[in-house]
Amino acid sequence: MRADRRLGQHFLVDRNVLSVIERLAELDPDDVVLEVGPGLGILTERLAELTSHVHAIEIDEQLRPHLDKRLRGRTNVTVRYEDAMTADLVRLDPAPSKLVANLPYSIATPLLMESAHTLPHVKRWCVMVQREVADRILAEPATRAYGAVSVMLQLTAGRAGFHPVARTCFNPVPNVDSALVSLSRERIWGEEYGSLRRLVGGAFSHRRKTLVNSLALATDITKHDAIAGLQALGRQANVRAEELVPEEFMALRAALDSNTP
Repeated sequence: MRADRRLGQHFLVDRNVLSVIERLAELDPDDVVLEVGPGLGILTERLAELTSHVHAIEIDEQLRPHLDKRLRGRTNVTVRYEDAMTADLVRLDPAPSKLVANLPYSIATPLLMESAHTLPHVKRWCVMVQREVADRILAEPATRAYGAVSVMLQLTAGRAGFHPVARTCFNPVPNVDSALVSLSRERIWGEEYGSLRRLVGGAFSHRRKTLVNSLALATDITKHDAIAGLQALGRQANVRAEELVPEEFMALRAALDSNTP
């Protein structure tokens, strides 16, 4: 079976990585797992052995014969052949408590961002992503990798584990490094998620500009309101987005809302 690079497929073939995933995901017999991009089913098979149910979402119909063969007799696995970015994951029954996956490169970041909001029952993520994506997720303020993804995911969950993974663990061998990242949920979002995400996205949309100017260019927030919001935080008007810690973005959103008539 050849991987489809258009879909960002790099099949996990090294079984030694499975024990690392099992540890970082803290798999429990009662867990319901969502796996996106099961590929040839190596991880799916292990998840089915250790948990109560696995929802596997696979976009590539060509993988059906391989998954059918590997998962034959696994009554606690449901495989859906659809695009995870358009699938109605909210209606999965039973609701997933963990997201464990070797994520396709092309959807890793948007899927993590969406699952943080739309899948409140997910209490833990253990995902294989590009090392660059892992660095962005875990980045500290005032670093090059720190951005909107860092802020939103760190406001949602805390770092629970990290493990670099060699390129040779995949077939075909990718041209980038990979890493396992484990996150533990700390916040369930409500209606505020959308407005906060727009604020954070706007704040980082022009990284060479001050936060005030970036917001004025990318959102409907005026410079006057942005300055007033920053002053409420004890921050100067010339501060840049990457200088704020994640919690300060929530405080800035609250300050801006309080100033709205």
